[in-house]
Amino acid sequence: MAVTPTASETAPQRTIAQLWRRGVEAGHAAPPFRRETATGWEAVTWAEADTAVQELAHGFLALGVRRGERVAILCGTRVEWSLLDFALASIGAVSVPIYPSSAPREIAFILGHARVTIAIAETPEQIAAAEAHRTELPTLREIIRVAELGALRAAGREHAARHPDAVATASAALTESDPFTVIYTSGTTGDPKGCVVTHRNYYAMTSVVDELEEVLLPGDELLLYLPLAHTFGRLMHLAGPYVGFTIAYLADPARLLDAVAEVRPTVLPSVPRLYEKVHAAVSERIATATGIEGRILNWGVRVGLEAGALRLQGRPLPPELAARLRVADRLVHRKVRDRLGGRVRICLSGGAPLSAEVATLLHAFGITILEGYGLTEATAACTVNLPSAYRFGSVGCALPRVELRLAEDSELQVRGDTVFSGYLDDDDATTAAFTEDGWLRTGDIATIDRDGFVTITDRKKDIIVTAGGKNVAPQNIESDLKAQPLLSQALVFGDRRPYLVALLTLDEQAAARVAAEHGSTGSAAEVAASPEIRALVEQMVEKVNAPRARHEQVKRFAILPRDFSQEAGEVTPTLKLRRRHCEQLYAGVIDDLYAAGPDYGPPAS
Repeated sequence: MAVTPTASETAPQRTIAQLWRRGVEAGHAAPPFRRETATGWEAVTWAEADTAVQELAHGFLALGVRRGERVAILCGTRVEWSLLDFALASIGAVSVPIYPSSAPREIAFILGHARVTIAIAETPEQIAAAEAHRTELPTLREIIRVAELGALRAAGREHAARHPDAVATASAALTESDPFTVIYTSGTTGDPKGCVVTHRNYYAMTSVVDELEEVLLPGDELLLYLPLAHTFGRLMHLAGPYVGFTIAYLADPARLLDAVAEVRPTVLPSVPRLYEKVHAAVSERIATATGIEGRILNWGVRVGLEAGALRLQGRPLPPELAARLRVADRLVHRKVRDRLGGRVRICLSGGAPLSAEVATLLHAFGITILEGYGLTEATAACTVNLPSAYRFGSVGCALPRVELRLAEDSELQVRGDTVFSGYLDDDDATTAAFTEDGWLRTGDIATIDRDGFVTITDRKKDIIVTAGGKNVAPQNIESDLKAQPLLSQALVFGDRRPYLVALLTLDEQAAARVAAEHGSTGSAAEVAASPEIRALVEQMVEKVNAPRARHEQVKRFAILPRDFSQEAGEVTPTLKLRRRHCEQLYAGVIDDLYAAGPDYGPPAS
């Protein structure tokens, strides 16, 4: 029996509980979720999903969880994550997502700082991390394994039999200003901060799709491998019920290319690393193809680039070029698109900068990557490129109902319903995050052109000021270096130094192939130290340097014997490099680069 709202509650409340009910009652033709099983990708119907959400919500009420209480979700990207999130939102509990790859100390810090009462964990290691610090977590009452959710649902059915209106009553009592979640920033330095994001924040962010043409559509199939503890992945999972598309959940990112071939998604949200890998593989193929195959491949690339340039300008294709493009698509382009399943309509990129070189080449093969920009404090997104209006190298224009401005130092600032309410128990940090007139400071340096396209040049705190007083934004240089086929990661340094240096890591597969062609064998470290690899990397660095002013050129570089990793604390769970940590870790290597003097000419002044 439904609860009749009071007069004070009749105004529509933009809560996630209402978002879920909207999805359930909309009559969407496509199922909300798919999960991977031993026999394939199994659909979860709306009826099955809603039954699970209701039973879990009642189960939490049976455990004594109430409005405002914080419950941690420590779990990979799977259907259960979404069911738990909607269940908690339905009773006003506040979810606290934690990356499944988090170190035990970080797990304990978040559980304690957020004063979590219930933790849901997936693996024995995650449970052990929480149990090891149990004496330091006085508020933690219970740890539930994901595998034991059946028991929680059974308790929920018993609770619903006794209190059938309890969940509906709890949902009706919610207001849009209530906290929905506390998302902890991954933290490139120090302990993470808890961003308090309200129901209104995420509802406003999700409903933006109403005014965005052809980005997310009912009936789309979206493959989601992004961690749901990150605001980008979270937005995709909330947008599913709102729009009416199907989300296929992939728990193991290592299986991404296999899953893409199996699911054949129409929408693929990703961090740039996936697109960089596809770009590297395609670039290597272009460089090594010979004979008639090489001529056809290079012809197809030229045709795609020519057509892509006109499309980028919004101009129609001349009939002759359109005819050549159809042939090139049949012979060349489709084979590249098949790497992403063959049905991808839209690729979304966020979480880190995407090189314009990567976007331009893949666009030539009919893969349009729409890059956006945002931050947790602004509930995922502030800008995005659109299918009808995109510029590679930019992060698009402001989303509807999101206001942007540039400060005197070119820092991008944001205002709107999607801006968070502050950091949990940190008034000083919250005050520092806002200007005196209430705009959120993003910490990113940007430009906005006359058409409204935003280009992020760098993190404000990462700007390099050389010994000669020149300001350098390392992020763009790093993006161009990573776009080179042999390179995996790049970090550029030079603050208060005479010139720029870089730490580079290799794409292991590409490096191994190059080494084998030259008759070299050995470990990854031995391959990285080989003269053949060094010579090729020098050419790539020179290519990136060529269009830049002298003070923006990398004068020396070191090839590290392995890639940066989460295990070593060098990479965040969202694949961002921890610049300060890496600088400290490799201080000796960096000092040696300066001691040897510049490779490519005199120091920049």
